[in-house]
Amino acid sequence: MTLEAIYTSPLERAIETAEAISQSCGLKPIVREELTEFDFGEWEGRSIESLRGDNAWEQFNRSRSTVVPPGGERMIEVQARMVRESDKIRRNHPNGAAVVVSHGDPLRSLIAYYLGAPLDLMQRMEVSTASITAVRFYGEEPVVLHLNHTGELEP
Repeated sequence: MTLEAIYTSPLERAIETAEAISQSCGLKPIVREELTEFDFGEWEGRSIESLRGDNAWEQFNRSRSTVVPPGGERMIEVQARMVRESDKIRRNHPNGAAVVVSHGDPLRSLIAYYLGAPLDLMQRMEVSTASITAVRFYGEEPVVLHLNHTGELEP
């Protein structure tokens, strides 16, 4: 399968990763707003350590499907936008492959959708920085081939 495109979140750290990928394949990254990071609202910019002990934070990590960060985004909304964007990308490349560069929680929510797993369990999946998760579609059916791969993929 031929790599046809690289899509990336508009955030600088994602664009830098997409540009590094583009150097090896000669494709120019395409910025898509829908691939952006989860909006943590009032928690944005705070360290995980500073949030420990905050009851709302603890509830959020137990129940991503129902608890919303103060002033933030619902995880189900993140998942919906990631699925919509993934569907658009797949329609644009029906016979080829595309790379999507995004962020941990949005990617976990998308992978959970593909696996049929509830959002409340998505934190059980590791999505490391610059890791590869590969999904192949057979018609409309996704099959997760690799999750959080950090080495070289076998052909």
